[in-house]
Amino acid sequence: MKKLTLAIGLFIAGLAVANAQNTPVIEERQQNQIQRIDQGVKSGELTGKKARRFAREQRHIQREKQRAKADGVVTGRERRHIRRDQRRVSKDIYRQKNDNQSRN
Repeated sequence: MKKLTLAIGLFIAGLAVANAQNTPVIEERQQNQIQRIDQGVKSGELTGKKARRFAREQRHIQREKQRAKADGVVTGRERRHIRRDQRRVSKDIYRQKNDNQSRN
């Protein structure tokens, strides 16, 4: 539990350090989703396995964002793709946190 919380905390710190140059809305949403995952683990609404899956999906989105920024410009198409992925993960987090299953 402590290792998972620490890992998620380090991931949050890594995202904060990441270049937020021209994607502030995407960055803010990622931070919010990571906090939701961490809160879900602490409250018992998410299992460690689910939290790791969501953290992996957040890393995927982060890599997408970095690839989009590689040429110096995040196009509208790239932005839509990233936001679509974020919406999907957000819905998954909500469903898992509210499915009345507990890790206890």
